[in-house]
Amino acid sequence: MTRQARTSMLFSVTGAAIMLAFTLNAFADVDADAAKKLARKDSCLRCHDARKKKEGPSFQTIAYKYKGQPDALDKLVKHITSGEDRVKLSDGHEELHKFDTTTDTVRIRNLIGWILAQ
Repeated sequence: MTRQARTSMLFSVTGAAIMLAFTLNAFADVDADAAKKLARKDSCLRCHDARKKKEGPSFQTIAYKYKGQPDALDKLVKHITSGEDRVKLSDGHEELHKFDTTTDTVRIRNLIGWILAQ
């Protein structure tokens, strides 16, 4: 292996390690108990489950879909709070994604952080 190839590989591995560290730190401050409580209160668990598909995708599936996307948190906050996104249910009909609009953004971001950490 040439010196240039080793240097390139070293930079790639270092970059990946730094990205992983930032990703893990982003979800390190998540209050899982508060997130679960909010998910129950706002009926998220009616359509979603942490591991199994229900009417909506599991939280694990959502986390996998958004893995590595730096804007995942912002995308999901908009999806949950905008009231503009429609979801297709198993019986084929569509409805607006429901969420309590009175919930503050900090609690919503904590919930999404918990979902993305699944």
